[in-house]
Parts: sequence; structure tokens; C-alpha cells
Amino acid sequence: MGTANGDGATDRDAVREVLEKARAEGRESLTAPEGRRVCEAYGIPTPGEGLAGSAEEAVTLAAELGGPVAMKIVSPDILHKTEAGGVLVDVRGEQAVAQAYEQIVAGARAHDAAAEITGVQVQQMLSGGHEVIIGATTDPTFGKVVVFGLGGVLVEVLKDVTFRLAPVSGGEAISMLDDIAAAEVLKGARGAEPVDRDALAGLIRRLSKLVTDFPQIREFDLNPVFATPGGACAADVRILLEPDEVPEPQRYSQEEILRVMNRLMRPSAVAVVGASAEEGKIGNSVMKNLITGGFAGKIYPINPKADEILGLKAYHSVDEVPGDIDVAVFAVPAKFVPAAVAEVGRNDVPVAVLIPSGFAETGNVALQEEVVATAREHNVRLLGPNIYGYYYTPQNLCATFCTPYDVKGGIALTSQSGGIGMAILGFARTTKMGVSAIVGLGNKSDVDEDDLLTFFESDDDTTCVAMHLEDLKDGRAFFEAARRITRKKPVIVLKAGRTSMGARAASSHTGALAGDDKIYDDILRQSGVVRAPGLAEMLEYARGLPVLPTPKGENVVIITGAGGSGVLLSDACVDNGLTLMEIPPDLDESFRRFIPPFGAAGNPIDITGGEPPATYEATIRLGLEDPRIHALIIGYWHTIVTPPMVFAELTARVVEEARANGINKPVVASLAGDTEVEQASDHLFDHGIVAHPYTTEKPVAVLGAKYRWARSAGLV
Repeated sequence: MGTANGDGATDRDAVREVLEKARAEGRESLTAPEGRRVCEAYGIPTPGEGLAGSAEEAVTLAAELGGPVAMKIVSPDILHKTEAGGVLVDVRGEQAVAQAYEQIVAGARAHDAAAEITGVQVQQMLSGGHEVIIGATTDPTFGKVVVFGLGGVLVEVLKDVTFRLAPVSGGEAISMLDDIAAAEVLKGARGAEPVDRDALAGLIRRLSKLVTDFPQIREFDLNPVFATPGGACAADVRILLEPDEVPEPQRYSQEEILRVMNRLMRPSAVAVVGASAEEGKIGNSVMKNLITGGFAGKIYPINPKADEILGLKAYHSVDEVPGDIDVAVFAVPAKFVPAAVAEVGRNDVPVAVLIPSGFAETGNVALQEEVVATAREHNVRLLGPNIYGYYYTPQNLCATFCTPYDVKGGIALTSQSGGIGMAILGFARTTKMGVSAIVGLGNKSDVDEDDLLTFFESDDDTTCVAMHLEDLKDGRAFFEAARRITRKKPVIVLKAGRTSMGARAASSHTGALAGDDKIYDDILRQSGVVRAPGLAEMLEYARGLPVLPTPKGENVVIITGAGGSGVLLSDACVDNGLTLMEIPPDLDESFRRFIPPFGAAGNPIDITGGEPPATYEATIRLGLEDPRIHALIIGYWHTIVTPPMVFAELTARVVEEARANGINKPVVASLAGDTEVEQASDHLFDHGIVAHPYTTEKPVAVLGAKYRWARSAGLV
């Protein structure tokens, strides 16, 4: 059986010749012999085989191959060979081979009398090992995506597969082997010998390179691939081609994106097209927010019927504005937007913020396409339409018709939905979460998440990004931007449309089309982002991740005053991929010196509920000072012996003392008790400890999110 690794020579000319021949003949699929030639060109092992044009040739080929053979119809007109009765396996002996040839040809003619029959493929029969599938498909969002999973008939039933964006690295290929539910089977369950993982990973890499080199390949299935301890070999190859050339989406360089985004987020002058002095108008709200928010740059109200608005000189058109404009905020009805975009373009305004609705989200796709075409003609980037505007607090910039926000911090938040944007705003205000930016994206006619990530990556005022999205316009551009920024800053994504019903809802809102969620899930993880399961989690991750230091190892220890919360905290650790430390004997003995005899060392460490503040203090200090422990989870139980604020103040003090001595570990806390635990949780949060009342799940989920980001960034 052949093997494959990820490196080695490739013969692109051979593949190009096969594909061009198929295209010249108007075919969208390759025959089995053509598929074999493509595989050979990229070092993908296939079994010995030959093409028979008669029963006699089939007998000769079978004898040369030796042993049992598989026989398959070869026809450019029959793609699904099994449905045409065109596959027979485990054929043995001359008479059986000759009969099989006649049966396969007869079955193919009965299936499609007009089909062109090239012959019958006679193939060495493979057996043993495990059947897996290795393939590639063209996803409408991400482009070329590779797939790995259990193969054969099981792939349709179990769907135990995982996806990665092509091309994949060696490490990513290995991660695919570990990412399916049946991973332990391939490693050698119940004493069986493990498969050759290097051969499988190499095959994945070669296939991913092949479809990257030749984007005209639409789908490529190797199913089944027989994986054994001695290698991996593809028993069947199926290759489909794109019927037409696939246009590349318009992309901008990082330098060009930054040039425009810096003018959007750090403008010296803002024009409000559709500014109004009338209360209740969007153009009035935007003007008020810019003025009262403290924006220090120039503000140019644009209104053809006004000479002054809110104490500022108004201009009848952008043409009349005497100075340069960095960004134009539109507050005019949708039908006036194309002409207004052309006007700002003629005046070299680099970006327009389109607040109005009435475009693709309402079915008016043509109007949105007209606006986009006009903007491209005049070199104007567009944010929106159908958005609430945007905030950038380092510049005191509130270019929105919604309520202002001025608590400055390092968290940037974006949303595709206006309603979600307002939920973000309310959460930020309630929790006093400091933000650098809140940006609406709406229909994403132009500027989208990868543009914002490129800016936030370079923005010293942003330390963490959280994004709500319903779709990705250009998944590959997002992936590349996310993979860059997540090496330095956490990015949290709430992808709406996880379910089929959610996907249908998303497709009718802001003109979005939701992609396959399994592909989204795997590729978002590959890019290094942390995916949040819901809105509450996205907001809590955004609030908590910047507070927590980056862990230096995987050992997590729980210290709790209640056995019940210890069990729930342990469950939450498992749910969030955290590793509960095996406490070594010397550390176990050290903890036991501080807890009562009826307490429990081990992990969780149960100090029991009746203990005084000194017990909490001593055990937390020990957990911080022992270098083998990398993160602490504290479960507090409200008692009169140790009241909530006493617990919060002593915990904050011990953690701050440790940090002063160079010990900087993530600490999270779950507080159970009467309403006083709410104030205690706030106090802990204010001192760099993620704390939540009435829940064991939330603080551990935030710690798990921090670990997922740190692992993807290679920091732990």
C-alpha cells in the first residue's frame, strides 16, 4: 500500500492537461483514470489498476494485478457509478471477471442508453484498516475547504467529519485527525494497532495543495481511503469541475484598508448629509451626538434648505464645504443615497457611513448594487447601509442616532444587527465596560469584519474584539485578518444562524445568507477566534477576557467553601475544556494544613462553609504562590463567618499582592449567597478577578474562553 507525506514534487502540467481536456470536451467531471492521473501527479496513493475495453482485457488486467479486484464503469456521462449498477467488488477468477465486465457494461447501458462508455476500470482490491474520507469542496463563503472524517457508507450516516480552510499546514492536518469523534479508533482502540497518522496528514496536505493550485476543481472526494498501520491509499476518486470561471471578490491591501479605516475612526472632519434641526429626525440625533459627545474635529451639517443647524453653519451640498472631509454620515432617505455618494466621491471623501434602510434587507437589491457601483466608481468605501452608526471613544466620536456612550476602554464591539448593537450598548453601560469602539455593519455592502479587524489589529486603544455576525461576505479575507490579530489580541465571534431555522431567519435579515454551521465552526476555530454560543456569552467573554492574565499552563485548581458548588464547577471545567490538576502529595499536604479535618483536599479543595476569612486567604495565597498551579477557580458560599464583602476584599488584596510579586495568574470566582454577593462580585471584577453571583457556569466559561484563545495563539 502506498504512503504520502505533505512534501515532495508535484506535476502541475499533468493536472493542467487533464483538466483542460475535460473542459474542452464540455465535461464537469473526470473519469476514474483521469482522477488517478491527477492523484499520481500530486503523490496521492491509489491502488494498481487499468482500463479494460473488453472482457478479455479485463481478465488479463486482473491476472496482472493478482488477487481479487474491484471493477467500475468508466463513463464521462455516469457520475454515480453505483446507481448505474456500475461497481462490483471482490471479483475473483477469470470467469467471474469476464462475467462482471459484461454485467457492468449492460447495467450502464440500461441506466443510460446514450452514455459514452470508455471501458471498465479493473482495480486492485483494498481491504483492512479503517475507511476514512479525505476531500475538498468549494464553500460559497470560504472558498476551498478540505474535509476529513470516517469514510465509506458511514460518512453519510454519522457525518463524523471536520473542515479546514485550504491549504492546511502540517499541524492543521494532524489536528483534523484528532478533531473527529472517532479519533480514538484511529489511534488504536482496544489494543488495535494505530493507523499511520503521518501518511493520512500528508495526504490531507497534498489534496489541500492540489485544490489550491487548481481552483477550477469544485469537489474532490477520496472515499474511501483505507488507513492502515502501513500507510494510506485512496480506493475511489471523484473529481468535479467548475462549469465557469469563478470571479475573485474585490480585495484591498492592508495598507489601503488602514488608510481608509484610520480616516473613518480618527477623522478630523465629519460631514452629516441630511443634518436636521428638527427633533426626532435621524439627522438631528447624529448632529447632537457628535456635538455633545465632545468630538473635537470639524462638523459640517449638509442640508439644501438650511443655513444653520444646532449653532453650526450648514452647507447646501458637500461641494460647498471649504475643507477636506474624512467621513460622510448619511441620514437621507435611501432613494437619495446614490447621488449623494457620487457627490462625496467627487469631493475625495474616502468613506461614507450609510445609516438609511430600504436596501437589500427589504428586497431592494438593485438600489444597493447601484450604490456600491457608484461608490467604486468614485473610490468611496461604504459602511452599511441599514446601521445605527458607530462609536470610537478615543476620539469622543459618537456618529450614531442612538444613545451616546463614553466609558472608555479597550474592547471593540461590532454587530450586523441594530438590535444586537443596542443590547451591546446596554450591557456595556450596566457593567461599566470600557469600550474603544461600537460599530454597526448592517448589510455589509462594502466595509465588513475583515476591514475592522485590520484596523483593530493596529489600534493601540483596542485590546479585545467581539463581533456579532450573521454571515461573512468574504470568509477567506476574514480568516486571514483574524489569524493575524488573534496572535496578539482575543477575538470573540457570535455567529448567528447555528441551526437550520436560525439560518433561514438570518437569510431574510440584512440580506445575509448563512453558511453551513459545521464549516463555520471549524474554520473560525482554525482562525484562532473564540466562538460564543450566545449573546450573553459573547458579552461576558468580551468583558472578562481582557481582565484575566494569560495562563502559563493547563493546571486549574478549584478552591470552594461548598462541596455542591465544587461538583458543579468541576462539571463546568470539563464542559469548557479545562484540565483539573492532579494535586501532588506535597501540595495536598500543604493545603490540608489550612482546612479542617472534615474538609477535603484533592481537587476541588473543599475548605467547608464555616471557615473564617483566614482559611480563604491562606488557601488562595497557596494556590497563587505554587508555580505548578496555573489558574484558580474560587467557589464562595455566603456565611456570617465570612461575609461577601469580606471575602471579596481579602481575595482582591491577596491577588494584588501576588501580582506585585510578579505572580499573575487568572483567577475567577463563583459567589453563592444573598443579594450582597452582587456587590462583592462587582468589587472583584474591578480588581481583575472575573466574578459572577448565582452561577457556577459563567466564570468558568470565561476562563475556558481565555484558554481557547491562549492555546490558538501559542501562549499556553
